[in-house]
Amino acid sequence: MPASLCLIIATFLWGSSFISLKYAVGAYDPTIVIFLRMLTTLAVSLCLWRFVKRFEYQKGDWKYLVGMSLAEPCLYFLFEGHAMEYTSASQAGVIVSCLPLIIAVLAFFMLKEHISRAIIVGFTLCIGGSILLTAVSPSSEQAPNPLLGNTLEFLAMMCAAFYTISVKHLSARYAPLTLIALQGLAGSLFFSPFLLFVDMPQEHDPIAFAHILYLGTFVTLGGYGMYNYAISKVSVLTAAAYSNLIPIFTLLLSAIVLSEVLTLWQWLSIAVVFVGVMVSQRHQAVVVDMEEDDINLDADTNKRKSVPATGELKG
Repeated sequence: MPASLCLIIATFLWGSSFISLKYAVGAYDPTIVIFLRMLTTLAVSLCLWRFVKRFEYQKGDWKYLVGMSLAEPCLYFLFEGHAMEYTSASQAGVIVSCLPLIIAVLAFFMLKEHISRAIIVGFTLCIGGSILLTAVSPSSEQAPNPLLGNTLEFLAMMCAAFYTISVKHLSARYAPLTLIALQGLAGSLFFSPFLLFVDMPQEHDPIAFAHILYLGTFVTLGGYGMYNYAISKVSVLTAAAYSNLIPIFTLLLSAIVLSEVLTLWQWLSIAVVFVGVMVSQRHQAVVVDMEEDDINLDADTNKRKSVPATGELKG
C-alpha cells in the first residue's frame, strides 16, 4: 500500500478519535477509557503475536523504546483524555495543526534535519492562532474550560512529536505491530494503578463502550499501524505534513456527528493556524528542490565521468 494512502487513512482515523473520545469520556472517567483502550489494543496484538515478535533488538534501543512508550500512549493519552473533558472536539482538532511544526523543531535537535525560516514563521503563527482560539472560545456544554483543555491538548501534541521522532529511529528494525503491542502493554501497565483512585460507574453505557473498542482497535491498532508503516518509507517532515488533515476530518465529523458550531472568531483563529501550516509547507518545497538539485548535480557529474579521456580515445 502506498505510504501516502496509509497516512491519509491514519489521519482520518485519528480525526475520528476525538469524536469517539468525546462520547466515551461523557460516560466514563478518562482513566477508565484510556485503560480499556490500551487493554483492547494489547489483546488484539496478542492475537497477532506471530507478526508482533518480528524485530531485531540492538544495544541502546531500550532508551528509545521506553521514551516512545512513555510519550505515547502514557503521557499523551493522560493529557488528551483529560483535555476532552474541558474542550470541544473541534478545538482539540485545531490544536493538532501545531504537530508538524513541533515535529520539525524536534527533528532539528534530535535528527539534525534542516529547519528553515518558513518553519519558524509557521510555528509562530500556529502557536499564536492556538492561543487566540483559546482566548476567544466561550465556555459551553462541549467546552466548559477551553483554556485548560486546549493547554492539555497542546502538551499531548508535544508527546506525539517526540513519539514520531522515536518511531522514525526504530522503524527500520521493528515491525509496526511490534511497536503498537509495546504501546498497548505500556499503556495498560501505566494506567492500571489510576483505576484505584476513580469511581467505577454503576451502570455501563453500551454506546460509549463501543466507542472505546473502536479507539482500541481501529484508531490505535489501525491508525498507528498505518502511520508506523508509512514513516518507515518517508521522511519525518513528510509524514508530519499529513497531520494537517486531522483537524479537517475532525471539524467535518464534529459538525456531522456532534452538531458543533464554531463562532466567527473561532474560524478566524483556525484560519491563522492554517496560514501558519501553509507557510511551513514552503519548507517542504525547499527541501525537495534542494534534493532534486543534488540529484541533477550527481547525474551531471556521473555523465562527465563517463566521457572517455583523450588518452583513452587514442588507445
